[in-house]
Amino acid sequence: MTRNPVTPEGHATLTAKLHHKKSIERLQIVRDIEEARAHGDISENSEFEDAKARQAECDAYIRLLEGMLATAEVIDITRVPKSDRVVFGCWVKIENIDSGEERQWRIVGEDQADVEQRLISFKSPIARGLIGKSEGDEASVETPQGKVTYSIVEVHYGVEAP
Repeated sequence: MTRNPVTPEGHATLTAKLHHKKSIERLQIVRDIEEARAHGDISENSEFEDAKARQAECDAYIRLLEGMLATAEVIDITRVPKSDRVVFGCWVKIENIDSGEERQWRIVGEDQADVEQRLISFKSPIARGLIGKSEGDEASVETPQGKVTYSIVEVHYGVEAP
């Protein structure tokens, strides 16, 4: 079984989503189905059909979340021996060698990635190019705009950005 690395925060988010889907959304859908059935003939009841479709979607999402949690491997960066090496869960500040632009990213699991929050998947081209490198190293990354070379300015082994 393929393991899916996640941060503790990512695991907590998945667990909360699953709990919400099972204990709130799905129960409301079941009530909606019961209410639609109470209206009589279900063969031409659009409320019933809508509720059944929502139930199927909800159940599929529950199965997806359960699968993600079943394969989750929680990696807590605060328990990893600190170094200047880029690893899953760390924050890394990089500088574009050509433009001088600096960016800071945290490398996280696929399900936790959110560019607006500066969280990138460990499978992203940038993360793949950076993982294993150390502060001061350079990493060339293939992007849609072509090859970009970054210098690793700082590596931080913490949950919050430095």
